[in-house]
Amino acid sequence: MKSSITYENSNLRIKWLASGTSTAWLEQAVANPIEVLIDHAHCERKAAGAALQLMFRYLCEPGLAEVLSPLVIEEIQHFERVLALLKTRGRYLEPLPAPPYGAALAKKIRKAEPGRMLDSFLVAGLIEARSHERMSLLASNSPDQELRELYAELLKSEARHFCLYWMLADERYDRRVITSRLGELSEFEASILVDLHPEPRMHS
Repeated sequence: MKSSITYENSNLRIKWLASGTSTAWLEQAVANPIEVLIDHAHCERKAAGAALQLMFRYLCEPGLAEVLSPLVIEEIQHFERVLALLKTRGRYLEPLPAPPYGAALAKKIRKAEPGRMLDSFLVAGLIEARSHERMSLLASNSPDQELRELYAELLKSEARHFCLYWMLADERYDRRVITSRLGELSEFEASILVDLHPEPRMHS
């Protein structure tokens, strides 16, 4: 398994994930493809909602809406793509109890500014990075050809999402502050996933 997800360009190399996904998760996900697919639809919906929430919270922040609005549209397009595949298999969006992952990360976002904005960007980026890593694993290991193609297709754009959140942070905060806080949050993110959630989820 890959030990980290990084964001690289000509100027920097940033490690997002402190640990790789376990074989136990991959086995669980491969054994429950439709449940993971339904959960993935929920994740796409939530990702769009999180970006939209930031646009409303920081309504007049220069340069924010220009980045997040296209991301919201792309997440909704992914949501629709997953729904369409579910429909071809006689299924639809169903309520699924959420694992503790997202709520636990949200609690780490500081309440006061400027920490709140920075943490919001980094937590969103961590979630995107983990999603990218796990979709990559499913694209390579799922026995279902159609699902492999779906996850591979979504990966083409998902890789940009955590990079966008880094860019938003990097434009507004000192690089040393960002990397220090990202290190703290990524270690916590990894700790949430140490014990496999009993129900198959994209972030179990």
